Amino acid sequence: MSTLSIGALVFVCVFGGALLGMFLRAVLPAHHLNVDSKDVVKLGMGLIATMSALVLGLLIASAKSTYDAQRNELVRLSANVIELDRVLAHYGPATKAAREQLRSALALTLERVWPEDGARAKPTELALAAGAQGFYDELRNLKPENEAQRSLEVNALAISAEIGRTRWVLFEQRGSTIATPFLVMMVFWLTILFVSFGLFAPPNATVIATLLVCALSVSGAIYLVMEMDRPFEGLMRLPSTPLRAALGQLGQ
Repeated sequence: MSTLSIGALVFVCVFGGALLGMFLRAVLPAHHLNVDSKDVVKLGMGLIATMSALVLGLLIASAKSTYDAQRNELVRLSANVIELDRVLAHYGPATKAAREQLRSALALTLERVWPEDGARAKPTELALAAGAQGFYDELRNLKPENEAQRSLEVNALAISAEIGRTRWVLFEQRGSTIATPFLVMMVFWLTILFVSFGLFAPPNATVIATLLVCALSVSGAIYLVMEMDRPFEGLMRLPSTPLRAALGQLGQ
């Protein structure tokens, strides 16, 4: 399910809870809405509100951590690509084909993961997964002629291995890290809270507008959490700037 659909579903549940509370206010007998009943409901809702605030804070922290971790991995990948190109440049003319393959693999990755023509992004092609086999073949075919070239070859292979590890880390982290039951329970608690708001609120335009804005705010928060938890798609997609900057440095 898309993040926008999740946000819309949360809004429907939460605001629907407020409307349900107003309906219950109209049909419940008067003694269910007396002062003693209100005090008990307020105590219970205070407990749920506290738990909801804690869980929402954990969701935001988890999503932000995921977003920052993948952004840092992307920057590290870009730096490794530039460093690898510089090592190959110092090796000599024999690495020309390998450097061209490296540039082609990076350009193809950018085209598929961050398409500029509005096509659907393919995060599975991330981190030089696309078209990289030709580069690794060229790298393995190098024949060092002296100690300096052997040292540079070892360095290039080590950087390539690091790029490969980063690629798989990004590949494994591309999915959502927020468990569905966790999110469902969060929405359930929020819905109960809004039911209590509607239960003791007078049904006028000001109250309904206030509850509407509150429901939009809560569902917007959940939407942003889900967006940060999926950093290679949607509104808050990770920028391709580091890899595009690296592409501009290759071959120089």
